[in-house]
Parts: sequence; structure tokens; C-alpha cells
Amino acid sequence: MKINDIQRLGAINQYRRSGEGSYGKDASKNAKRRDQVEISSEAKELQELQGLQGASNRLRIEELKESVNAGTYHVDARLLADKLFPFVK
Repeated sequence: MKINDIQRLGAINQYRRSGEGSYGKDASKNAKRRDQVEISSEAKELQELQGLQGASNRLRIEELKESVNAGTYHVDARLLADKLFPFVK
């Protein structure tokens, strides 16, 4: 029984050689070309608006944290019940 059959490896190498030739040609063409990303003006405006909203949210969160730590934050029970009521039905 032969453990190393060279003929089988030769068939696999043929596929590798043929693949390397075609990839090598495409790779040299693609190496010159680079990917580019362009961000539209609308997307830039949305990013700015989200940044502004994030800053206002952070300020609101800081105010809430300070009022909770100071013990001055009070929850209106009626508003809380109105928000929870649709889920209890």
C-alpha cells in the first residue's frame, strides 16, 4: 500500500497553479485601485444633529443624577400610572 501518491497531489497543484495565474493578474490591477468612501452632505448634517442631541441628552442625564443624589427628584405618580396603564390591560 502506498501512503504517498504523487499523482493525486499533482492534480491538486494544477488547480492551484491555474488559480494563482488568474488571481495574480487581477491582484496587480486591484492593487493600484483603492476603495473610497464618500459621505453625502445630508449624512454630515445628520451626524451634526445627532451630536447636538447627544450633548443635550448628556446634560439632562447629569441634571437628573444631581437631583437624585440631592434627594430633590420626585416622581409624579399619576404620570407614571398613565404610562404603565396600557401595558397592564
